[in-house]
Amino acid sequence: MDAEGLGWLLVPLQQLVSWGAAGAMVFGGVVPYIPQYRDIRRTQNAEGFSTYVCLVLLVANILRILFWFGRRFEAPLLWQSVVMIVTMLLMLKLCTEVRVANELNLKRRVFAASRWSSCGRAATPSRRPTSC
Repeated sequence: MDAEGLGWLLVPLQQLVSWGAAGAMVFGGVVPYIPQYRDIRRTQNAEGFSTYVCLVLLVANILRILFWFGRRFEAPLLWQSVVMIVTMLLMLKLCTEVRVANELNLKRRVFAASRWSSCGRAATPSRRPTSC
């Protein structure tokens, strides 16, 4: 078999590899955030996640999109920026929701503890006044 006989196989295979590489380029930057997103959602704890990283990546990808209007580059890089912006916005939304919920729960616990404790020991929640 010579190279001309395999042309019908090599052209679609080359096209498939090209699309696969472009897909890996577009979604490759998002893959590390999937386990983080799931872990934050599962534990309801966003303490280890830096929102400053999201800020830097948002600014960088917005600048890349703005640069694309002045000087066109490959479409997979443009789509990578769009996908990363959406990912960072989702991560920021999740982290904000988790942190706000945790702060509200903490404030409720502190308020409840100060309201129902008397003389340094916890009392049952009743409306009767207690005396020390």
